[in-house]
Amino acid sequence: MKKTIATFQQMKDEGARISMLTAYDYSTARLEDEAGIDGILVGDSLGMVMLGYDDTLPVTMDDMIHHTRAVSRGAKDALVVADLPYMSYHLSTMQAVENAGRLVKEGGAQAVKLEGGAAFVDEVRAITRASVPVMGHIGMTPQSVNAFGGFKVQGKSEAVARQIIDDARALEEAGAFSIVLECVPAKLAELVTKAVSIPTIGIGAGAGCDGQILVYQDMLGMYSNFTPKFVRTFADVGASMREGFASYIAAVQDGSFPAAEHTFAISDDVIEKLY
Repeated sequence: MKKTIATFQQMKDEGARISMLTAYDYSTARLEDEAGIDGILVGDSLGMVMLGYDDTLPVTMDDMIHHTRAVSRGAKDALVVADLPYMSYHLSTMQAVENAGRLVKEGGAQAVKLEGGAAFVDEVRAITRASVPVMGHIGMTPQSVNAFGGFKVQGKSEAVARQIIDDARALEEAGAFSIVLECVPAKLAELVTKAVSIPTIGIGAGAGCDGQILVYQDMLGMYSNFTPKFVRTFADVGASMREGFASYIAAVQDGSFPAAEHTFAISDDVIEKLY
């Protein structure tokens, strides 16, 4: 049965844990969906794990629509949320609504995610007025990597911790249906989760959130450029892939692939007529 934002709220109300992963293509989305994932985020993290950028900032709306369209075809039951990339909602509420609408109309997303707290409540209100559900994202927001001076834990000081709580409440008041908490201390994330009535989804924010999300390449050992502290490898698919690639290369080089069972036959009579 297709999961919706109402499903997420019901899960929080009933104390059920929400599971989310990223996906950027049809095949991965289908596998996650078949496994029973609750939600799939088409994250602008694709800039790093799919396109090879150093951060998420170069990702465009066209990139997001392209990958969201593929994921939405593979996810039959999971809620599909798509990121609004850097500078796609910062200039005006009109820009924010237009690009959120594109992710729904052209990409097939059911909801969008944007980074930032109280500073972006006007954009959240405008997008939700256009009947597009919004997932907030506070704490360590990757699009602010330059302002933060790197990918750093947020909320360790009293002032910043209070701001994160205030941001969460502001996003809820503005109409967000859930909030991602990234790289914040676990006890602070627990306070935020209790301070709002909408679901919180943690990534590097401890077990006190209503749900969890990871980049799928991280939890499968497929992205070795950098492994955050909060990542757990659930299956070392990266190692299996490297072994498979190496075995293929060796088989091609020694002539054992393709073997007879991998080829198609033709009558010798036909071949003889070709000489």
